[in-house]
Amino acid sequence: MNNIIKISGLRKVYKDGAKELEVLKGIDLEIKKKEFLVVQGPSGAGKSTLLHILGGLDNPTEGSVHFENKNIYSLSETERAKFRNRKIGFVFQFFHLLPELSALENVLLPALLKSWWERKKSLIYAKHLLETLGLSDRITHKPKQLSGGEQQRVAMARSLVNKPELLLCDEPTGNLDSENGKKIIELIKKINHDSGMSIVLVTHDKEIAGSAGRVVHLKDGLMIN
Repeated sequence: MNNIIKISGLRKVYKDGAKELEVLKGIDLEIKKKEFLVVQGPSGAGKSTLLHILGGLDNPTEGSVHFENKNIYSLSETERAKFRNRKIGFVFQFFHLLPELSALENVLLPALLKSWWERKKSLIYAKHLLETLGLSDRITHKPKQLSGGEQQRVAMARSLVNKPELLLCDEPTGNLDSENGKKIIELIKKINHDSGMSIVLVTHDKEIAGSAGRVVHLKDGLMIN
């Protein structure tokens, strides 16, 4: 089996009273293991909604999302949360770091549900990630003491600490200047190349698309080839 994700007939409709807004209109998509896929499209195309459904964060109105032959929306909320924590990492445009925690403590948040022994191993790995990302001298710093690029690298380490099989990136450079944005994209490419982790990145930036192994286009809730 070469696919890590298979999406079939995916629809998402948001309701506001009697009004309905169809954001995704019957999406079919297969994502291969070790693939770096970019989903490109203008603002409002449904990119973030698609990513949230891929990651088990938002229920589809219709259709299915299979992760290695497991329909993730057949799982209970609790089962899906555990599955998501083990298998999927998220990187967002906004860093979502807890201001009262250090860089290291923020990275370790996804590991809190593990056993004591596993948390100990995660601590060692978290320090290794921060060191690899050039943040060894920032481990004890809190978010307000870090630059935007440094905060995004902390967020990246947090997404990787549980060694996920799939990394989902929602406009990860959208809140950064061009120099730091390029560094984050290079880092994502390196993660894909070195670990074989499957990566799905959504963006409206055409330059980023050139970094991907494959690009698909989303417009008005439809996949455009």
